[in-house]
Parts: sequence; C-alpha cells; structure tokens
Amino acid sequence: MTILLLGLALFLATHFFTGYARGAREALIAKLGANPYKRLYSLVALIGFVLIIVGWRHAEPIPVYTPPAWGVPAAYALMTVSLILFTAAYLPAGRIKSAVGHPMILGLILFSFAHLLANGDSRSLALFASFLVYGVADRVAYRLRGDRGGQGTSVTGDALSVGGGLLSAFVVVHFTHRYVAGVPLYPQHPFGS
Repeated sequence: MTILLLGLALFLATHFFTGYARGAREALIAKLGANPYKRLYSLVALIGFVLIIVGWRHAEPIPVYTPPAWGVPAAYALMTVSLILFTAAYLPAGRIKSAVGHPMILGLILFSFAHLLANGDSRSLALFASFLVYGVADRVAYRLRGDRGGQGTSVTGDALSVGGGLLSAFVVVHFTHRYVAGVPLYPQHPFGS
C-alpha cells in the first residue's frame, strides 16, 4: 500500500499545485520557462501514475465495506458516461462541454464514484476516494476562479465524444482494464450470467 500512497501523493500534488497554487505555479514557470516546467510537471505526474499502477497491483485488497448489489451494473453505466466526458475534454466544444463546463473533472468524479460503488476494499478506497476528493476540489477551484470551461455548439464534437467514449468503454472492458488494473472485466457480464 505504501507504493500506491506514494504514487497518489506525487500525482495529486502536481495536480493540486496547478489548481490551487497559481501564484507559485506562475513563478516557477517564469523561473524555468514554460516548456521545462511542462516537462517537469509531466515527469512527476507520470512517475506518480506509474507508482499508482504498480502500488495498486501489489497492495493487498483488504475488505472495508460491502458494495451494494447494484454497484457493478451502476459502475458500468457511470464509467461509460465518464469515458464520453473524458473524450469530450479533448474535442471541439459542443453541447456536452458547454453543459458540464469541465468534462474531464466531472468524468473523474463519475469514474471515482463508479469504482467505489463496485469495490469495497482498502486499495480501492485509497485510490478512488482520493481521486473523488481531488475531482470535487478541482471543480471548486475552477468555480472560485470563475472558469466555466469550454462553450460551443459543435455537433461534430458531441458526436465524436459519444463515439469515442463508447469505443473507449469497449476497449477498457475487453482489453485495458485487465492489463492496467490486473482485473479482467470480460468475459464477466455486469448484469449476471
């Protein structure tokens, strides 16, 4: 669990720094330059992310609470919406981005909540509760700065967001989750056998 917690500390510290330490961030950019700052930020975040994955796979999952019976099917639905929002964050602003403001942050909140509904062990609680707290705090930071996110009406952006999110959901269920988290989701069916 130590590696997981260290990874979370590194990964979330970099993200909280950009969200809440705006003055210090700007001073660091002025000192290092924009590109060196971005490289340093990316390196520290990447190291944290790798440690999260390694720590997750090596942490013993100790039961903490019993998820509800409907938690797994709800998690699949929430994850699909989450992946659509993640995709929307990187595409031309459409009605999705306009409606939610910052789709990446809302997607992270749904991602975290979905996993807490489906898993009740110690490593899941550490990882996904941390991401949930970060997501809510980041959403608050955006509001405090008056940043309402992207505005637009791109039908293409919305169509690509939905299509890309659904494709991502398929890839995660059938391939990625097994290799990143070490937990296969397929051929298990979310609604029973």
